[in-house]
Amino acid sequence: MDPNTFPTKGNLILAKNSLALARQGYELMDKKRNILIRELMELIAQATDIQKEIDVTFTRAYQALQKANIQMGIHEVEVLSKAVPVENSITIKRRSVMGTEIPKVEYEQRELKPTYSFYGTKMSLDEACQKFEKVKELAIRLAQIETSAYRLAYNIKKTQKRANALQNITIPKYEVLTKSIQDSLEEKEREEFTRLKVIKRLKGN
Repeated sequence: MDPNTFPTKGNLILAKNSLALARQGYELMDKKRNILIRELMELIAQATDIQKEIDVTFTRAYQALQKANIQMGIHEVEVLSKAVPVENSITIKRRSVMGTEIPKVEYEQRELKPTYSFYGTKMSLDEACQKFEKVKELAIRLAQIETSAYRLAYNIKKTQKRANALQNITIPKYEVLTKSIQDSLEEKEREEFTRLKVIKRLKGN
């Protein structure tokens, strides 16, 4: 038997303190969950808007690329595409939202300068480059948002489990324990009071 369940005043204080701590923990978990859910909802709304923008921009970019392929030839466009520099300026930092680390992607936004000569090329190629550059920026933002949303969702699930455990297991356990110890102590006090009255009466006789 757990000695902390014995009906003593010390154990009653411990049980009450544990109950108060469990209730406080539940309130904190509930607040944390609500903040994380609000943050997640905002990210989902942003992701939806960016995804729509990406779809439109991608469509226009491929239309421009298709036009450039027709006007200049697929082989020529492929050769020119190899001159496009690799994006290597991306850095990933982190920020914390209620203990949840979410990524913050930063990259150098350079002025778009053609890596090919204008001689022999068409405006459709310029347009395709501009559109795909926009797609790259949107894809970086979307990746950041989706990763953040995934981590928030994972932590919401963990927080919900902890809140449920406190609400359905820990708090009821200490409520029952506190009442049990309190009832036992009160019963002992009544017995002691009755015993003292009997002794007093016997001494009076």
